[in-house]
Amino acid sequence: MAANEIDLFTNEEKRNLELGGHVGFDSLPDQLVSKSVAQGFCFNILCVGETGIGKSTLINTLFNTVFETEEASHYENEVQLRPQTFELQESNVNLKLTIVHTVGFGDQINKEESYKPITEYIDAQFEKYLEEELKIKRSLFNYHDTRIHICLYFIAPTGHSLKSLDLVTMKKLDSKIMSELVSNGVQIYNFPTEDEAVAEINASMNTYLPFAVIGSTEDVKVGNKLVKARLYPWGSVQVENENHCDFVKLREMLLRVNMEDLREQTHARHYELYRRCKLEEMGFKDTDPNSKSFSLQETYETKRKEFLLELQRKEEEMRQMFVNKVKETEAELKEKEKELHDRFEQLKRMHQEEKKNLEEKRRELEEEMNAFNRRKVAAETLMGQGLQGGSQPFKKDKDKKN
Repeated sequence: MAANEIDLFTNEEKRNLELGGHVGFDSLPDQLVSKSVAQGFCFNILCVGETGIGKSTLINTLFNTVFETEEASHYENEVQLRPQTFELQESNVNLKLTIVHTVGFGDQINKEESYKPITEYIDAQFEKYLEEELKIKRSLFNYHDTRIHICLYFIAPTGHSLKSLDLVTMKKLDSKIMSELVSNGVQIYNFPTEDEAVAEINASMNTYLPFAVIGSTEDVKVGNKLVKARLYPWGSVQVENENHCDFVKLREMLLRVNMEDLREQTHARHYELYRRCKLEEMGFKDTDPNSKSFSLQETYETKRKEFLLELQRKEEEMRQMFVNKVKETEAELKEKEKELHDRFEQLKRMHQEEKKNLEEKRRELEEEMNAFNRRKVAAETLMGQGLQGGSQPFKKDKDKKN
């Protein structure tokens, strides 16, 4: 079939037909629900905030349980992301919940680079999913999806303006705190209003952002009933009292109404954008400049040829670099050899001069010794003659006495 015929068939108007009786595909939603419940769900929360601000307490309050977490100190050299995964069950629904804590966030003196480990972690989870997706033998059905579905950014209720650390980090995460951050060009997730079933409640909740919340797992007696609250010298703050804080609104929007939308936004919007950029870097594209469909095989071959050419170019560069290095080394060795030869000749000349000086000194010493020996012989000769001359008269006198 020619390409133009395919285009005509694709652009043909779809016709609506009436069924003559019950067929059964209206059970697809029930099948999908049953399959989803059997498979279970995953949800990943990234908690960003300074140490001790109450991240763990709020998460415990949201899910009405106590997650075992390692207590963080204020003396971390850098920001570390610590993911923990828990298996939760409510009714017959299983949820694999991953909570990622930013240990040491805001504890360093230099806070300019505090956001980098967070953005790198988010990209790393996208990269892991893309690697699994591109495998020949992939298992996305059983794959543990660790892509971040929501980032909860905790800001201390100091009553002052936002810290520079908060502004910088939320800019990098594409997050925002409404009025104060509009001028800084930062955005946050807004609850969707396209679905008529949740449009009204989501539209009203968008006006409450950011939420002012408080968390507590302790039951406090207020009046005649026990409620989760925090006690202060001036009174108590009830967690689920909407006149006290926005915790109920946060839980309603995050878990009960928009959890699936957050999962869908992560996959269909953020991950797709990351995937598109990565595949474009790898040389893949949907269409060429003439809007013609592309061939995966041709793209692969083209990319392979480019890779081989780049590899040959790098090999040639390495070979040339090696040759230049060898030449430089030979030149250095020759220079060193010349220096050693010159030094040897210099030492040789010095040795010859010293030897010549020693020979002259030896000759002088020998001449002095010969002269001394001659003088000694002459002196001995004179002494011998003197002794002989003195002994003859003594002998004559002795003869006279006899």
